[in-house]
Amino acid sequence: MPTISSDFTGQTVLTTFEMTPGTCADLLDALRDAYTQCISKQPGFIEAALHVNDAQTRIASYSKWRRREDFQAMLRTEEMRDRNRRIAALCSHFEPVMYEVAAAY
Repeated sequence: MPTISSDFTGQTVLTTFEMTPGTCADLLDALRDAYTQCISKQPGFIEAALHVNDAQTRIASYSKWRRREDFQAMLRTEEMRDRNRRIAALCSHFEPVMYEVAAAY
């Protein structure tokens, strides 16, 4: 599980995915594969976790990056552009949002 600390100076990205229970397992498999085969190997990647809600209608990913530009560069790779098209077909909506840790308890 990623460590959350208010003194972290890198980039935190929370991405939410909305889907039906029928596509949750497929989407989770696609995300696991993306993190294992591609995302975790990108420069600046630190760590990540995937979370699924009880109804299997939402997946949230929490990832940490050395710099904002590292995350943005990963999204622009041809491999991630292809993967994101496949991921988008499995869900109704997904949105990555960049955050700074304001406090940790």
